[in-house]
Amino acid sequence: MRNALLARLTCLIALPFAACLAHAETPAAIPSGDELTRTIASLDTKVFDAYNHCDLKTFGEYFSTDVEFYHDKGGLMTSRDAVVEATRRNICHKVRRERVGNIEVYPIKDYGAIEIGTHKFCQIDTGKCEGMGKFFHIWRYQNGQWQLTRVMSYDHHPIPPAK
Repeated sequence: MRNALLARLTCLIALPFAACLAHAETPAAIPSGDELTRTIASLDTKVFDAYNHCDLKTFGEYFSTDVEFYHDKGGLMTSRDAVVEATRRNICHKVRRERVGNIEVYPIKDYGAIEIGTHKFCQIDTGKCEGMGKFFHIWRYQNGQWQLTRVMSYDHHPIPPAK
């Protein structure tokens, strides 16, 4: 009798708790297909809008604290602070970035996504777009937030004159 009463009490306590857990807000799943491509394209637009407007606080929030940023001309940076400082020093009020064409986006199971594309760089003072390069970004989705954890910016070269 005592065990039956204890079992009922346990159910009365445990069931509402389990129901609460079932209805607790869980982070959204990583989107897939076209939705993932739209999500990453939107993130790309936002991070580089901050970059182009020298909004370094917002720009920095898109990078994990231990980001690895590989740049064929600038070398390796291994922290958010280093990426933000290099942007402040070399980009702010000098250069703007424009994505060229479409990006490729590929999911990474239980992690995030890969973004691959091409971009060009334009001088702010002249408006001339003189440089072009490729990029490979690894985005992590964690605790409801997307951040760049690995960045490769490579194949930088002058844009050939139009014929």
